[in-house]
Amino acid sequence: MLNQTVLVGRLVKEPKIESMEGGQRVCYITLAVPRSWKNANGEYETDFIPCVTFNNTADSTKEYCKKGDLLGIKGRIKSNGNILEVIAEKVSFLTQGGRNE
Repeated sequence: MLNQTVLVGRLVKEPKIESMEGGQRVCYITLAVPRSWKNANGEYETDFIPCVTFNNTADSTKEYCKKGDLLGIKGRIKSNGNILEVIAEKVSFLTQGGRNE
């Protein structure tokens, strides 16, 4: 069996990081991933996919990414009842240049 997903999309909002018990750091992000086909109205739809990163990946995502940046994510899908999220094991920063504030 295999649970693996690869996504490329844009950050919907600024990354949010939290510290959990035991010192583990968690970063919550949402990717906007456009579909590659048009709907019945001739428009492209977009899926908004919640993703979670941990520890060093969480720190890097928070430090180097901002709303609108293009990211590549490799991870696995996790189900929490009726909610699906992607647990990101690898995050690739695809936007050129550094963080502009």
